[in-house]
Amino acid sequence: MENIGTLEHVQDKYSKNWCWKITGERAVSMISRLVPEAWYGETVNEVIVDDKPENVKQIKLILDRYPLEILSKTTWQRKIIKTYAPKPTLPPVKHKLKRAKTGDQFRGKLLNFQKEGLDFLMKSSGNALLADEMGLGKTVQTLSYVATEKQTFPVLVVAPLVTLNNWEREIEKFLKKKSRNGRLVESESPSVTLIRTGKKKELPKTDIYVINYELLFKRYDDLAKVGIKTVVCDEVHNLRSKTTQKYKSIKKLAALPSVSYRIGLSGTPIYNRGSEIWPIIDILKPGLLGSFKEFCEYFCYVNEKGKAIVLENKRASLRNQLQDHIMLRRKKSDVLKELKDKVRYKEVIAADTDYYVEELDKIWKRLEDEQKEADSEFSKSASYHRAIQSERQIAGLAKLPHVINFVKNIMEIEESVVVFCHHKVIHKLLHESLQEFTPVSIIGGQSDTVRQDQIDKFQKGESKLMIAGIRAGNVGINLTKAKYVIFAELDWSPAIHRQAEDRLHRIGQKNTVFAYYLIGNGTLDDHVANVLVDKSYEIDEIMDESVENFENKDKAELILAQIQDKIRSK
Repeated sequence: MENIGTLEHVQDKYSKNWCWKITGERAVSMISRLVPEAWYGETVNEVIVDDKPENVKQIKLILDRYPLEILSKTTWQRKIIKTYAPKPTLPPVKHKLKRAKTGDQFRGKLLNFQKEGLDFLMKSSGNALLADEMGLGKTVQTLSYVATEKQTFPVLVVAPLVTLNNWEREIEKFLKKKSRNGRLVESESPSVTLIRTGKKKELPKTDIYVINYELLFKRYDDLAKVGIKTVVCDEVHNLRSKTTQKYKSIKKLAALPSVSYRIGLSGTPIYNRGSEIWPIIDILKPGLLGSFKEFCEYFCYVNEKGKAIVLENKRASLRNQLQDHIMLRRKKSDVLKELKDKVRYKEVIAADTDYYVEELDKIWKRLEDEQKEADSEFSKSASYHRAIQSERQIAGLAKLPHVINFVKNIMEIEESVVVFCHHKVIHKLLHESLQEFTPVSIIGGQSDTVRQDQIDKFQKGESKLMIAGIRAGNVGINLTKAKYVIFAELDWSPAIHRQAEDRLHRIGQKNTVFAYYLIGNGTLDDHVANVLVDKSYEIDEIMDESVENFENKDKAELILAQIQDKIRSK
C-alpha cells in the first residue's frame, strides 16, 4: 500500500515544545478526528499534535492500518518501544569526598577542593573524567594522583601541542624523582620524554612520555612497547569524534593489558553537542553508556542535519549518570568563593553593510560557478565550506573599524585587555591599527619560546594589550593580568569562547572579568550568536544543573558608561 503521508518529530516554533507533524490529505483527515486538540501547520495538508502518550497511541492506531513515511525513526521507536538506560559496569563513585593526603612523591600543596579531587580519582580507581571548570588546577590534581596511587608509572600524557611544555614545567615543579630502589630524590624530578616527531623509533625507558594528539597514531607501535600504566588525556574533548585517527589510537592504547588508569581532563568535554561525550566515556570507562547506537536510542534525537542531540528531558539523566560513575565537575563559583564574577555581554556594533553585501554577492556567485564545475560531492562540499569561511572573514572585516574603536575606548581606562579574533588577516590588521599600545600577540605557528615570551610580557605589565587567535590562545596559557576580554570575531563553538574567557577567569584573578562579544549589525554574527546560545543550553544542562547566563546587562553597561565618562573628562 502506498504511503498516505509523513510523520516527523519537530519543535513548534511558537511554543518551543516538541510535537508530531503529520502531512498528507488522508493522514491529516484521520488524525484531526482522533486528536481534537491538533492544530494546522503552515499548509492545509499539515497538522501538529502535542507529543503526549495518548496522542502517540492515536498516531499508532493509524500506522497499524495505513502506512506513513516516518521521518524521525529513532524518536518514534523510542516512543512505542520500552527502552532502558544502559547499565553501568561498575558501582557508583561515592559522592562524599574527603580531603585526601598526597603521596610522598608529590611536591607542593593542594587547595582543599583539589584534595577532594584527588580523593575522587582514588575512589574511581583512576578511570575518571576530571571536568572541573577551567582554571581550577586539573593538571596538578592529576599529578598528585600519579604521585599517590601505586604502580602508576610509566605515564603517557597526550595533550594539544601548545601545552606540552607546560606539562613538562608542571611535572618538574610538582613531582619528585623516585629511584629504582624506591628512594625519593628531593632535588630531582621524574624523567620526561617529549615526543616531537612522527618518525618511528624505539623510545627510551622513562617515567613520563608526553605527546600531542596529532602524532599519536604515528607513534602507536613505539608507545605500545614501553609498558604504559597510566594514560592521561588532557583537553580530552579532542577525542569527541569516534572516526578520527587520534580516537582510534587512544582507544587501542587505553585497552592495552599494561594500562590500569585512564584519566580525561577537560573543562569543556562537550564542545557542540551532548552526544560528543560518548566517545570520551568509551575510552575512559567502556560500556558505561552502552554502545553508541544504544546511547543514541535512549538519550538522543537526530536533528535536520543528521546530528545526535541529547533530548531536553534526558539531559539531567545523562548528567546524573556521568556524575555517579565517572565525572567530577566543580564550578569556580562553588569552590573559589574569593574569585570575582565573570560577566558576558553581547555588544552590537556598526558594520560596513555596503561592503559586506557587495563582497557576499561575489562569494555566492563564485560558489555557484564552483558548484557547477565540481566533479564530485567532495569538491562541492569543499567549495561550500570555503564560501562559509569567506563570509565569516568579510563579517570580521566589515566591523573591523568599529572593533578597533571599541578596543581603543577600553584602553583609555588604562586596563590590560585581551582581544581574540579568528582570521589571520583580522589579527594582522588589529595589530597594525593598535600599534600605539605596543600589543603582544599569540597566533598559530609561533614557537613555544616566542609564545611564552609574549605571555610573560603581558603578565608582567610590559604590554597592556594582547591580540590572540581564538584557537591558538584558548588553551594552556594564563592571562590573569587582564580583566577585559573582547571577541572581535565569533567561533561556532561555545566551548572555544569559554576556554578563551577562562584564560583570564581562573585562580589568581582578583577582579571581575568582563567578556564582550562584538556583534556586527546586519552580518553573519547575528546568526552565529544565536547558534552559540542554543548550543550553550544543551551543554549547560548536561554538565551543570543551572544554565550559565550569557549577559549581565546592568554590570556591562555600567562599565561602558565608565569608559565614556573617562573619555569625556580628558
